[in-house]
Amino acid sequence: MTTTICRICTKPVESIFSTVIMRKHMTQYFQCLDCGYVQTEDPHWLPEAYESSINDSDTGIIIRNLWLRNVATTLIYFFFDNKGRFLDYGSGYGVFVRLMRDVGFDFSWQDKHTENLFAKGFEFSESENPKVELLTCFEAFEHFVEPAVELENLLCSSRNILLSTEFIPEPVPAPDKWWYYGMENGQHIGFFQKKTFDYLAEKHNLNFYTNGQNIHLLTDKHLLPFAFKWMIKFSKYIAPLIQRRMKSLTWQDFETLKTKI
Repeated sequence: MTTTICRICTKPVESIFSTVIMRKHMTQYFQCLDCGYVQTEDPHWLPEAYESSINDSDTGIIIRNLWLRNVATTLIYFFFDNKGRFLDYGSGYGVFVRLMRDVGFDFSWQDKHTENLFAKGFEFSESENPKVELLTCFEAFEHFVEPAVELENLLCSSRNILLSTEFIPEPVPAPDKWWYYGMENGQHIGFFQKKTFDYLAEKHNLNFYTNGQNIHLLTDKHLLPFAFKWMIKFSKYIAPLIQRRMKSLTWQDFETLKTKI
């Protein structure tokens, strides 16, 4: 893998700064001259970075999943088939999957780095029909070594991908001016601008919608951009109303798992 070309669009990149990752690895960062993607040099430190897949400093893991439950509940209810199958890719401990099943959506868990603690029994099986109505992928794209390849793989499961990652500001901030670089843990190795996703959407003949900061949707569907933003902004008020109309899978899941024990 070379750092002289963009890992998104394969166009030339230029060095923008160097800094220390994990307090020991001097690392160069590059920005694509075409799509704006910012990437580290070859991330040789990743085996060390993933000795613990969930960062000890991730104090926001629960409140973030509660927020994402509200966002996903609102968007799925209005834009997608509520009764369809859903996949959360890069699920971590399974908190989000359990929350979404508690609402009433048939979500499955998949993560190659982390143990499933909260959604056991609902792992995604590729041996069955791999197609799902919507794939969620939260706080993962910034971890991908080859994000363009990862996206192609995800699209094999669904042409609707709801994801979260922070847009990198323009101009690109200095190493000590943006918390999302995550240099203390070394797992964040690539950062997106809106035009980065615009490039990926055009490449795969998809539409791209964003709240302008951290929630984004790649989809075949044609939506009103203002409606997408509005639903995310007010999802904490809308989602509880939706949950009253849904039938939770909590008890059904209990009965299913009880028979397997």
